[in-house]
Amino acid sequence: MRRPIARGLLGLAALCATLPAQAQAPSPAPAVAPSAEAYSAEVATEWFALALLLTQQTPGMSPPVASRALAYLGLALYESVAPGMPGHRSLAGQLNELQSLPWAQPDEPLHWPTVAHTAMASMTRMMFPHASAENKARIDLLERSLPQKLARDFDPQLVNAEVRTRSETFGKLMAMALMTWARTDGGHEAWGPLRRHQANYVPPSGAGQWVPTPPAYAPPLLPWWGTVRPFALPVADACPAPPPPAYSEEAGSAFQRETGEVHRISQAATQAQRQVSLYWADDPLKTPTPAGHWSFIASDQLKAGKASLARAARVYARLHLAMADAFIATWKTKYTVNLLRPVTAVQLTLDSQWVPTLMHTPPFPEYPSGHSVLSSAAAGVLEQEFGTSTRFTDNTHNDRGWGPRSFASFRAAADEAAVSRLYAGIHFRSGIEGGKVQGRCVAERVIGLSMGAP
Repeated sequence: MRRPIARGLLGLAALCATLPAQAQAPSPAPAVAPSAEAYSAEVATEWFALALLLTQQTPGMSPPVASRALAYLGLALYESVAPGMPGHRSLAGQLNELQSLPWAQPDEPLHWPTVAHTAMASMTRMMFPHASAENKARIDLLERSLPQKLARDFDPQLVNAEVRTRSETFGKLMAMALMTWARTDGGHEAWGPLRRHQANYVPPSGAGQWVPTPPAYAPPLLPWWGTVRPFALPVADACPAPPPPAYSEEAGSAFQRETGEVHRISQAATQAQRQVSLYWADDPLKTPTPAGHWSFIASDQLKAGKASLARAARVYARLHLAMADAFIATWKTKYTVNLLRPVTAVQLTLDSQWVPTLMHTPPFPEYPSGHSVLSSAAAGVLEQEFGTSTRFTDNTHNDRGWGPRSFASFRAAADEAAVSRLYAGIHFRSGIEGGKVQGRCVAERVIGLSMGAP
């Protein structure tokens, strides 16, 4: 049994109380502190920019693991400033097994950029414990330099020592409380190939079942990720994908038609299709992964709209909770259906020498497409936040020479990300379409969380 968060909070307040006080006597605190709406989103966008760099460069940050880390960062941001967002609610009591969190005292003013800055610094260190020494130094540098860089939000003339110290304490307390909860989710020990308390995973065998694929024939990635505790979904399979066509090696069957489609497209892909498949590949250790890609898109939208800290907190929390739950739901379905990959199906019935030419097949079952689930979940949240017909330019991969790409809507971008896996030869069409259904369901569940005033 996982212990509720309330049991893990004993002593945290006392620990934070030991933080060093300022040497000089504090000046009088303002009677009423400005709300989080009064400050820019820059403290949030700066920390997420660093988080995407860490995601790309930290070993072990496979797409599911990365989505989890980013979700806890988004939640730390939101919960740290929610008391400074009039009419807003904490997600404690709404997310699984999160019963309570610290809450600011109304008669003790806080400086919300300082609270958010401290919470994000603390949570970033805890979510990236295996970052390189160079990147740990980047965390330290951002923590030191950001208040000077964002002088307008961190104006020392408007924040006295007492408020600053109290704000730092509250930010650290929030991060510690959330980390206590995070350690009980079943995903915290996912850095190794297996968690210590579980037996070795043995894939089911039989017709149509997944087997390791060429060229590496790697073991299945994170076979237990579907048992990680979701954030907003009541259970991992609360958003089922529709079943794929029944496995068949008979010519003309629905399954063989899909197999033939993958084989045909891979051999005759246009240059545009090849560009799409590579653009959305979002490989770990080369990019910030699919979740980081959509996080970058959200950051651009927040910057373009000159969003407030409060708005950024809502957007980042919703988006990253949806993407983390999307991966948990996907992995639950993948290892339940356990469908073979197109490369195996094609080699069995059509072409024994065929392999996808654009990229290697990832080492886990086919159905559904994780890109489809995650992108549809992300697009659903961004549509809710920014509008269903918002046109935007995606600059995620500009520094890699792959962009920019412009889209008529978030849904259009998600659909392109989904079909990219067909063009790459690594997913059947049913895996793509079924993934969209699952992803939209996840988005609806997260959007349904009560966060208070818009």
